[in-house]
Amino acid sequence: MKKYLFTFILLSLSILVTGCTSSTQEVQEYGVSSINAEIPIPKKAKEIEVTTTSSNPNIKIGVKYELDNIGGEQGLYRPDHYFNKLEDAGWVELEDKRLGHVQFFEKEDTVIAISIHENTFDIHEMIKDAKF
Repeated sequence: MKKYLFTFILLSLSILVTGCTSSTQEVQEYGVSSINAEIPIPKKAKEIEVTTTSSNPNIKIGVKYELDNIGGEQGLYRPDHYFNKLEDAGWVELEDKRLGHVQFFEKEDTVIAISIHENTFDIHEMIKDAKF
């Protein structure tokens, strides 16, 4: 009887531990953004909309992607794994320009704004000499 109980407890713990591993530990594969080939995008991200005109005169072009759990509940969590990938690709975060859930990155003469939401994120390529 003890043998079956031990097996049941061990099996239960295995299932619990496996089910509780964080999805951020998964190896993420990346492709490129449709608006700029220099911007890495998680391959699981689904492009929803491309915006070529904006009421904001500082935005050149933008794109919205859908990706489960990108920003956590209400988009409150910074996706460090994704921002680390951007930095690995040569993008430097402009921390002094951060506005709430919008982060700005620069590479060479290009500045992008990334806005993180719950299950979606927007990327906007800014015009040269954009006003922040």
